[in-house]
Amino acid sequence: MAKSSAENENLTVKQQREARRQQKVAQLKKQQAKERRNRVIAIATGSVAAVAVVAVVIGIVVSNATRVNYDASLAADERAAITIAGEETYANLTNMHIDGGEGLTEYPDGTVDYAEKWGMEVPAGGDHLSAWLNCGVYSEPQTPENAVHALEHGAVWIMYNPDEVDAATVEDLYGRQVPSSKIIISPVEDLQAPMAASAWGADVLLDGPEDPRLEEFITKYWQSGLVPEPGASCSGALEGPGRVA
Repeated sequence: MAKSSAENENLTVKQQREARRQQKVAQLKKQQAKERRNRVIAIATGSVAAVAVVAVVIGIVVSNATRVNYDASLAADERAAITIAGEETYANLTNMHIDGGEGLTEYPDGTVDYAEKWGMEVPAGGDHLSAWLNCGVYSEPQTPENAVHALEHGAVWIMYNPDEVDAATVEDLYGRQVPSSKIIISPVEDLQAPMAASAWGADVLLDGPEDPRLEEFITKYWQSGLVPEPGASCSGALEGPGRVA
């Protein structure tokens, strides 16, 4: 009986050792499985990040490739050499603020009739309000006297007839054909053409966004040094209604 009891005791010890061994093996396998999962997650995360980086780079390349580049440093004589069919220019423009001093006397109702005073097709410089319109894209008509003040700072104002040019076309125009700064795009009711562009002292009526004269006009007048206040800001003032970009 004593021998049988010893064998049972020894068997119990062996079983305990085997149980401990199996427990260690199970823990090792669990740890190895965890490490494999971590490696898979790391690889997957790295792949996603790499794809995201590639997508961003491609997006930047495509964006830069499709947007027309304009040179703000273009010399005055180079700008003057650009001839634009149908362009109208206006000399000897005054730049009085109509909401202060003498302006209150000359413009008691706070508006300027640019067509009557200077014979302009669209507002293209002259007396204006003291607050300039922040440059950007607008879905609603803007006060001309604010926009003209932005022209004084070297901006170009692109106007479109909402009955002839839709919003999708305007979005494409902003994303592809015009600079991303010192530009105003807005609808103008009863515009006598599908589109028009104006700068300080010049304007042109356009047949639409694909009219090659639009790029010519921007090249000639965008951030020109011949405006009354070259280099002045086109932000930080009046945010007009319907700002979308």
